[in-house]
Amino acid sequence: MKNQSFYAQLNKDQRYILNCCFFVFAVNGVYSIILGSLLPLISIEYGLNNTVSGGLISAHQIGNLISGFIAGVLPLYLGRKKSIIFLCSFVVMGFSIMILTGNPMLLILGFLFTGLSRGSISNFNNTIVNEVSNSSPAALNVLHSIFAVGALTSPFLVILSTNISRELGWKIAVGIIIVLATISMLLFSRMKIDNTGKKTEKVKMSYEFLKNRDFCISSGIMFFYLCAEAAINGWMVKYFIDSSIMTIEYAQILASLLWLVILAGRLTCAFWGDRVSKKVLLLITSCGTSVFYLLLLSTHNLKVITIAIMGLGFSMAGIYPTTVSTIGSIIKSYPMAMGVLLMVGGIGAIIMPIITGVLSDAFGIFAGMGAIVGAIVLMIICVILKMSGTNVHIGSEIE
Repeated sequence: MKNQSFYAQLNKDQRYILNCCFFVFAVNGVYSIILGSLLPLISIEYGLNNTVSGGLISAHQIGNLISGFIAGVLPLYLGRKKSIIFLCSFVVMGFSIMILTGNPMLLILGFLFTGLSRGSISNFNNTIVNEVSNSSPAALNVLHSIFAVGALTSPFLVILSTNISRELGWKIAVGIIIVLATISMLLFSRMKIDNTGKKTEKVKMSYEFLKNRDFCISSGIMFFYLCAEAAINGWMVKYFIDSSIMTIEYAQILASLLWLVILAGRLTCAFWGDRVSKKVLLLITSCGTSVFYLLLLSTHNLKVITIAIMGLGFSMAGIYPTTVSTIGSIIKSYPMAMGVLLMVGGIGAIIMPIITGVLSDAFGIFAGMGAIVGAIVLMIICVILKMSGTNVHIGSEIE
């Protein structure tokens, strides 16, 4: 029936697959975001300097980036089910390394493993839910909302664990994630899915879109936005604690609050996306990000910081999806365009956390966090260029 929900139209096996994907994506949200909350605790436990701490966040982003290539190739050899179970096992290995050793090189490997699983599971779940639900927008929205719920709960997991055992608390939180990841692997093993995805007609692979001015500027926006997002998510809790601005519990709550308002911001942008010019929306959100981030850095007042966090999350929320939507026609015409866009953005997410760490060691953590302002300003410049230019192409015209 046309008015039935996507879920009501599924058979028993398909419902199991969907429920499994929802559960695993919630777990994915927990451990993807918990790293920022764990970073100051791991750094204290093992006596890590800020450069190494920044390197850990960058390693996670490197794993997340390369997962896109591995997740696309491995199923051709192992099949989809065996591939995702194998890639999911890297979560268990990565977090086990964090518990067992403080060796910086092994910790970097552990964080890289968590990024590898995060990206692979994201790729797999989006693909499977899209297939099983017959490309239902509602199903995909539920999937990403569940990720946000997992992200929201992760700081509270750290708070609860540290309240149970102050010194070993973070290891308890990590142990819970290992158990949840193991359950995820067991759930994946019972899925009844084809080893190959739906057949698609061959398309011509072309990089002609790289000559498109609008695409290049949008890539710049994504690069600098993900520079800022990765560094803020990775360093915010540590900045509050190292600067003695607030207790670790309050810092964890603010990390959760940030994701709550990001979720609210994305829903708001989805509502207003067709009612306001996308370029105007980009300018408003990017300028809002700058204003609220500067406000966050300018004060030690907890009430003002809380307001700044809410404004920051709300402003940041729509930049990523709105940027992608402005070049939707290019992405549709050129299958390689989305991969290039994500790769460019991923490089930004890798570079900025380590830059923040190096500057924090050299000049103090405020200087490291201040460097993020530079990335936000450059993002705004790209947005202004996007607004001022027309959709012309460098070198030759593209239909």
